[in-house]
Amino acid sequence: MTTPLDRIRDQVTNNTVVLYMKGTPQFPQCGFSSRAAQVLQACGVKDFLAVNVLADPEIFENLKYYANWPTFPQLYVKGELVGGCDIMIEMYQKGEIQKVLEEAQAA
Repeated sequence: MTTPLDRIRDQVTNNTVVLYMKGTPQFPQCGFSSRAAQVLQACGVKDFLAVNVLADPEIFENLKYYANWPTFPQLYVKGELVGGCDIMIEMYQKGEIQKVLEEAQAA
C-alpha cells in the first residue's frame, strides 16, 4: 500500500512537468491556478500532469510537507519544485521559465 507521499514522489519523478492546482486546466477553481496553467500553455507545454488537489484531500495535505511549500499551485519540472503562481509569472516575464521547460524538453 502506498502512502500519499509515495504517490506524490511517483508523480513528480515519473512526469516531466507536474502542476498541482485547485481544479483542472479546463476548469480551474482559483485564479492563481488558472494563471499557472496559462503560463504553461503560453510556453507551449502541451503534455503535463495536472493534479486537482481539491479532489484528493490526502495529496492536498501531504504535498505541503513534501515540498515544504504551503500554497497552491505548485509547479514541478523534472522532479524539482519551481514554485507557485507568482514565481511562474515572474519567471515567464523574464524568459526564465521557458528556458527551464526547454531544457527539460517539455516545451
